[in-house]
Amino acid sequence: MSQFEEKNKKFVLQIFFTYNTKNCATMGLFSRKKTVTEEVEEAVFADAGSPLSEIFQFSLIAILIVVPIRLFIAQPFIVSGASMEDTFHSGEYLIVDQLTYHFEEPTRGDVIVFRYPRDPSKFFIKRVIGLPGDTLTIDGGVITIKNEDNPDGFILSEGYAETMPPAAKLVEKIGDREFFVMGDNRDESSDSRAWGVLQEERIIGRAWLRLFPPQALDYLPGTAVPGVIIKGS
Repeated sequence: MSQFEEKNKKFVLQIFFTYNTKNCATMGLFSRKKTVTEEVEEAVFADAGSPLSEIFQFSLIAILIVVPIRLFIAQPFIVSGASMEDTFHSGEYLIVDQLTYHFEEPTRGDVIVFRYPRDPSKFFIKRVIGLPGDTLTIDGGVITIKNEDNPDGFILSEGYAETMPPAAKLVEKIGDREFFVMGDNRDESSDSRAWGVLQEERIIGRAWLRLFPPQALDYLPGTAVPGVIIKGS
C-alpha cells in the first residue's frame, strides 16, 4: 500500500471513529473486519509471488521440456537446394524424427537427414538406396543390388527419381552400419556416388512431418518403397 493510500485510509478511519464515538459495538465490528481484510490481502500477495520468479520458473520448465525433445526426439529443419526435387523443395519446413532409428535400422526408400561426411557442420537430406550387406552397381542409370537374400541381384524401379545422367560404372560393397544414399534429383545431387557410403552414426533421423507450406503438409513425406525387378523374370 502506498503512503498516499495509507494517509487516505487513516483520514477515513478518523472521521468514522469520530462519528461513532458513542457506538463502541460498531467500532469493534469495523476493527475486526479491518484486520481480516488485511490478512486476506497479505495472503493473496504472498500467493501471487514475484513476476520475475514466475518468468524464471516458466522458462526453466520450458527448457527442461524443449531441450530433451530437440536433442533426442525431434527437431526442425528447412530444406535448401534442389537435390531432392520433385519430392522436396527449398523452403519446406520439416520435423525430423530422431528416435525411431534407436530401435530399428533405416530401410530402403527412407528419406533421412544426416551430417555431411566431409563437413559435419552441414546437414544433407537424401534417400536410402543401399543397405548394409548390399553390393550396389550403377550402370547406365540402372541400379542393380545383390545381397544375401538376392544373390542374382534385382533392379530398382524408382518412380520418385529423375533419370540419372550418363556416368562411369560404379560398384560399391556396403559394409556394416553403412548406407548408400542418393538425391531424387540425380542430376543435381551430391551423394554417395561422389563421396562414398554414409556411416550410420552420422544419421540424424528420418523426415517425419512436413509442416510448411500448408498445402504440402504430410506425415513421413517422401517415404517410398522402391519397386523391385528380379533379374531374369
